[in-house]
Amino acid sequence: MEEDLKGMQVVIAGRTYPLRVKVGDEASIQQVVDSLNEKVRDFQLTYINKDVQDCLAMALLTYAVELQKQTQKEETSDDLVKKVDQLETLIDDILK
Repeated sequence: MEEDLKGMQVVIAGRTYPLRVKVGDEASIQQVVDSLNEKVRDFQLTYINKDVQDCLAMALLTYAVELQKQTQKEETSDDLVKKVDQLETLIDDILK
């Protein structure tokens, strides 16, 4: 599977990081990096006295919160689907 990986370098908050990524994932990864750098810049402009590391931490925390909310939403949606399925089963049993 090593042949499915490609070398790539990304710059996050002014630091370069070498990555090994799946072929075809480069564009998606670059979009995430660009978005992260933009969020870090926004925090730097908002919190002028904070260093880059603090702004990076705040940006990553923002993304983690968004991911957590999305995960909870999906879990709630899954629970709702299960309840609807249970109701359908009960209705089917009643109508038989």
